[in-house]
This record gives sequence, structure tokens and C-alpha cells, in this order.
Amino acid sequence: MDLSNLSASELRNLQEQVKRELKKRESQDLQKAKDEILAIAQRVGLPLKELIASNSRGKGGTVAARFRNPGDSGQQWTGRGRQPKWVKDWVDSGKSIDDLRI
Repeated sequence: MDLSNLSASELRNLQEQVKRELKKRESQDLQKAKDEILAIAQRVGLPLKELIASNSRGKGGTVAARFRNPGDSGQQWTGRGRQPKWVKDWVDSGKSIDDLRI
């Protein structure tokens, strides 16, 4: 495309068209990437909540709970640090910790 023959007004118009098209395509690319990530998460059985939680890195942030006490839903554990007593008791009784996963 030869731009040298266009007037300043035509070039500005073209510039605005390019900006709008770039914004549209960036939005489409972002949506496509999100859809692909969600499809992968569903294919491997990873809950969206866990996927989002694993994406947030950094100190001081909260970590999503991964385990819940079936006898008391208020007791949850992230899987980090020392196991709470209810988790230890569960595992010591011969049950699988995977049964506690949220």
C-alpha cells in the first residue's frame, strides 16, 4: 500500500481505522487465549477456581483452600505448611487425603 499519495486527512482516517482494528483483534486474541486455557483446564479436570488461584504468584497474597473437613466445612486447608489436626487424623485413620479435596 502506497501511503505517499494520501492526504494528511486520509492518513489520520487510516490511522484511526488501524487503531480500531488493532483493538478489535487484541480483544479477539485475548478471548481466544482464555477459551483455549479453559478448554485445557477442563480437559485435565482442573477447576477454574484452582487454575486462577495457581496463576497468582507473589508474597502476601491469599491462597485458595484445597482441602475441606467433611465434618466441618468451616475448616479448610490450603495444602501448605503443617497439616491441621483434622487432616492428620483423617490420614492416620487410613483414609486418602484426596477425599478431602475441594
